[in-house]
Amino acid sequence: MEEYPLEYYEFFVKFNEGDYYTCHDLLEEMWMTDKGNLFFKGLLQMSVAIYHYEYGNVKGARLMMGAANEYLQAYRPKHWGLDLEHVYSFIEKALVIFPGKIDRVPFEEVNTLPKLPELILFLED
Repeated sequence: MEEYPLEYYEFFVKFNEGDYYTCHDLLEEMWMTDKGNLFFKGLLQMSVAIYHYEYGNVKGARLMMGAANEYLQAYRPKHWGLDLEHVYSFIEKALVIFPGKIDRVPFEEVNTLPKLPELILFLED
């Protein structure tokens, strides 16, 4: 079994709890020590996209999810114990679900946005 940084394990816990802001912080810490690592950057962008969407920033969500889509491509199908095909299924659905003609909705109206599919992340090794 491969050993990963503690922040990586914490990322899985926080992501599955829906704490996407903390996910950003955990991944950013790892990415800052290895700026060429687009795997961390892609997961970071995906987390930020969900966070933006939950707060009504649809345009930001579209941009960040599009970036995640791009950054994670090279790591398919599996990297660091994460099944990226599972992640890609979510990313592709999210990109279709994000309303194309809306940039932002007030926080009070976030519940009017289409719901994203559930994504549970887990290590496979």
